[in-house]
Amino acid sequence: MNVKQKTIKSEISVKGVGLHTGANVTLTFCPAPENHGFKFQRIDLPGQPIVEADCDNVTDTARGTTISQNGASVSTVEHVMASLVGMDLDNVLLKLDGPETPIMDGSAIQFIEALEEVGVISQNADREYFTIPHNITYTEADRKVEIVAMPLDDYRFTCMIDYNSPVLGSQHAGISSIAEFKKEIASCRTFCFLHELEYQLKNNLIKGGDLNNAIVIVDKEVTREELDHLATIFKRKAIEVAPQGILNNMELRYQNEPARHKLLDMIGDLALVGVHLKGHIMAARPGHAANVAFAKRIKAAIKKEKGKKIQKVYDPNTKPIFDVVQVMDMLPHRQPFLFVDKVIEISKTHVVGVKNVTMNEEFFKGHFPGAPVMPGVLQIESMAQVGGILVLSTVPDPRNYLTYFLKIDNVRFRAQVVPGDTIIFRCDLMEPMRRGIAQMKGVGMVGDKVVVEAEMMAQIVKVKDSETA
Repeated sequence: MNVKQKTIKSEISVKGVGLHTGANVTLTFCPAPENHGFKFQRIDLPGQPIVEADCDNVTDTARGTTISQNGASVSTVEHVMASLVGMDLDNVLLKLDGPETPIMDGSAIQFIEALEEVGVISQNADREYFTIPHNITYTEADRKVEIVAMPLDDYRFTCMIDYNSPVLGSQHAGISSIAEFKKEIASCRTFCFLHELEYQLKNNLIKGGDLNNAIVIVDKEVTREELDHLATIFKRKAIEVAPQGILNNMELRYQNEPARHKLLDMIGDLALVGVHLKGHIMAARPGHAANVAFAKRIKAAIKKEKGKKIQKVYDPNTKPIFDVVQVMDMLPHRQPFLFVDKVIEISKTHVVGVKNVTMNEEFFKGHFPGAPVMPGVLQIESMAQVGGILVLSTVPDPRNYLTYFLKIDNVRFRAQVVPGDTIIFRCDLMEPMRRGIAQMKGVGMVGDKVVVEAEMMAQIVKVKDSETA
C-alpha cells in the first residue's frame, strides 16, 4: 500500500530569537499542496522570496546550516528541518520574518509540539521514497569523519562523537526508526565548549545566545573571575561548574545528550535531500559540512538510480493516448520536423512516445543515402519533442507555450537506427519541476535495445497567441 503525502491542518507560529543574529523572529508553519516539499519564505523582504530547503542551496555550514536562493537566505535551518521529518511530513511552507530560525531551547521539541497542536492531514498524492540501493560513503580523513548509508527498509540512525575531550569523552546515540525521533531525539539541545563560547562572545557571533538554549561543556581550567564574567553577561546571579563537567545552568536530559543532538542535526541536514529516505545512516564525528556533502552524495545517487529505472520494453502497437493529430495540438513542430508519431503513456513524471523511422524521411536524401542511418542529432531532437509533451502537459493550453531546451548532458549513442526501426522514447523527470524548468532523463529503445540516452533541461515559455497560431 502506497504511503500518502502529508501536510499540517492549519497555520501555527512560534516566536523566539536567532542564536547567531539575536533577531526576534516569528516562524509560521503553513499547510502546503501536494509535491510542494519544504520551502522557506522571507516575508520581511521585498517580494517575499522563496528559499527551497535543498542541499544544493546550502551556502554556509560554519555555525549551523544556511540556505540561500532568490537573493534571500535562512540560517540555522537544521532543527526545524529535523522536526518536519520527525513529524513525518512532506509539504510545508515556512514563513519567516527574519534571517534566522528561532533557536527556542536549542532543540527541536518546541517545533514538534507546535506541529502536534495543529495536527497532520493526509493528501491524495503518493509519497516518494528513496531506498538506499547500496552502501554510499563519505569520509574526511583530516577530521576523521566517516558516514555511510546502507540499504534498509526503514530510516535508522547511529551516531558517534569524539572531541578528544576528557569531559565529553566518546558518546554514541541511535534510533532504530525515525518514529522514535520525538521520544528519543527531539528534546536534545545544542552544545558547545567553553573555549568556543568565549571566542563567540568576544567576536559577537552569538547575539541570541543564552544559557537556556545550549549545554556548555567546560573543557579547560576556569577561574572564579571567568565564571563571574559569564554570569554578568548572561544576567545570572552565579554560575558554577557542575559535577558532569558542564556549566550548572541546566540539567542534562540524557547522559549522552550531545551525541543525540548531533544525530538531530544530521536528520535535519539530510532532510535537504528533498525526499523521504529508507536506509541505515551510520556516522562518526559528523558535522554540518559533512552532513551536507553527504546529502549531495545521496542526491546524486537518486539521480543515477532514476536513470536506471526507465529501461522497460514497450509494445509500439499499444493504443495511443495521443495520436499524431493530438500531438500536433501540443507541439508547434510540423513535417518534416515533427518526430513524434504518438504518445502511449504519460503521467505527472514521465512520458513514452513513439517514432517510426521510414525510408521516406527527408533527411535520408542527404544523410548516407547508400547506407541510411538516422542522424544522432535528430534522435536527440525526437527525444526532446517527447519530453516537451510531458512539460507542456502541465500547462492549461499548450498552444500558448513553447518548450526551449537549455542543456543536454551525458548523451550516449548505443546503436544505429535505420529505416524500418521503431524508436520508443521514455523521458522521466529527474526532480520536480521548478519555475517552469524541468530536468529529464531520456532513453530511446528499439525493441529491447537502448539506442540513445541523454539528460535534458527544458524551460516552458509563454508566447503570444499569434505566435503559436
